[in-house]
Amino acid sequence: MPPTPPPPTRAERPVLLLLPGLLCDEQVWAQQREALGAAVDCRVPDWGLRASLTDMAEQVLSMAPAGGFSLAGHSMGGRVALEVVRLAPQRVQRLMLMDTGVDPLPEGEAGVQERDKRLALLAIAREHGMRAMGAEWARGMVHPSRLDGPLFAEILAMIERRSPPQFEAQINALLARPDARGVLAGVRCPTVLLCGRQDAWSPLARHEEMQRLLPASRLAVIEDSGHMSTMEQPAAVTQALRAWMETAT
Repeated sequence: MPPTPPPPTRAERPVLLLLPGLLCDEQVWAQQREALGAAVDCRVPDWGLRASLTDMAEQVLSMAPAGGFSLAGHSMGGRVALEVVRLAPQRVQRLMLMDTGVDPLPEGEAGVQERDKRLALLAIAREHGMRAMGAEWARGMVHPSRLDGPLFAEILAMIERRSPPQFEAQINALLARPDARGVLAGVRCPTVLLCGRQDAWSPLARHEEMQRLLPASRLAVIEDSGHMSTMEQPAAVTQALRAWMETAT
């Protein structure tokens, strides 16, 4: 019987950058990182006080190897991922966009309303704290069956680890988000668009529109899941990640 080969070194493992969304941290990816184990070098950025998607994308590139890497972004992280593609398309070997979007801030009244809603939440965070703001804001994040359950409490704890200045910086980044439709249409690496079936924030119809921009992409629908697909249905998301990581580039 031949000896068991040693596990791959850090330099030999494929690198996967996992980009969290608004007010999220590495906890969003905890179960995927554990499942992928030693086979994949998973790296998760902390956005700190970065206030533009470009600054966030440049941070991602600074964490990535000089050669190619795989890139998965959830929610706001998906928009950062597309900015990474815009800045360094030749370095992105695979792309997964999860529960996200590509459109800029709407013009006219719709854009005003979005801005006002985001700033109203920031005011709550400043006056009453991040957890109080999250208790109001995050109710649209998950499948209705998970409201006020253990997962919802985990999400609130994650939001509480952020600060109002961080929230303000990320709000500014999202309000200034570019139109990324052209970037998506120009992607040439294996791409998966993943969405929770019951995502009320970044609905399935939006991802179907994104697939029309990039017909070569694959649409993966996660059943019984709202916006927080990586935490709500971790096994299904991990399965999608594994299959995507095995795709030839």
